[in-house]
Amino acid sequence: MQLNLTGHHVEITSPLRNYVNEKFERLSRHFDHVLNGHVILTVEKLQQKAEASLHVSGNNIYADATDGDMYAAIDALVDKLDRQVVKHKEKIKDHHRREGSHRNLAVEQ
Repeated sequence: MQLNLTGHHVEITSPLRNYVNEKFERLSRHFDHVLNGHVILTVEKLQQKAEASLHVSGNNIYADATDGDMYAAIDALVDKLDRQVVKHKEKIKDHHRREGSHRNLAVEQ
């Protein structure tokens, strides 16, 4: 997964970049088809905001989270994205039985 990280009024340090990359690996464990993502970290007075948009196969997923601590905002953001990615995965999954798997058993008996 290609991940772009942008900071508004905040410097993106190596520990912050590593933390975001580590957290976003969790998304790719649940769903392999995450193509790319864009994360924006913003500081507005006392609020730290993290927002991200992911491009997955057939859809775009967006989430944002605000907290007093940047690391907590990133955690909340990844939790929201994870729920949306799992929901998207369930939607695209084929829930229908394959043709003939049940019918062949009935005919043979």
